Amino acid sequence: MSTPYDASGVRPVLGVDAGTASLRAADHLVHDLVDRLGLPPGTVACTHLIRTDERRGTAVSLALPDAGAAESVRAGVAALEGLDAGASLGGRAHGPRGAARAAALAAGEHARRAGGRAVLFPGVEHLTGTVTVADLLALTAVERLVVVGAPPAYRPDPATPVRTRDHVRPEWRAGRLTLALVPAAGGTLAPFEVPDPTPCCADHV
Repeated sequence: MSTPYDASGVRPVLGVDAGTASLRAADHLVHDLVDRLGLPPGTVACTHLIRTDERRGTAVSLALPDAGAAESVRAGVAALEGLDAGASLGGRAHGPRGAARAAALAAGEHARRAGGRAVLFPGVEHLTGTVTVADLLALTAVERLVVVGAPPAYRPDPATPVRTRDHVRPEWRAGRLTLALVPAAGGTLAPFEVPDPTPCCADHV
């Protein structure tokens, strides 16, 4: 993969909670941060479901290339007009207490690579139209594919076409960025998550 990405290295993770209620709204927040802050190459941005006594909704996390980039983005989030967000970076909180706590939960889950649904990740720009299994794995940060309903050890043929529908959302599972696929027409595969009703944030690309 040509995009700089260290699949095993530890990277600083910034959590952000701007009060989004759904995954789709969190997707929009990620793309808004990309547009307004110019996130550096190699950033991995995920959405997280937050289910606590004080917060029911979604938050986002940003794994950044280094500490300097993470601090710059944290300061940028704090300075954004019209964004009343909580943020958490390395145990330091900013913003409303409840939102900062939700942000910390998102950041912690991503840092452990225990959960998080990736919206932005190295190589995502290649995942439009139809690609092969081989290219999906070679050109992006996705490390593992699972086919829903198939035995755990099953691995799809590298030449199998994957109909991306311009909407690919892998998840962190046991430390690996994993994409769930389902069988589709004509012997192809497609991401398990379906765009609803159209690929999110099409106006950002």
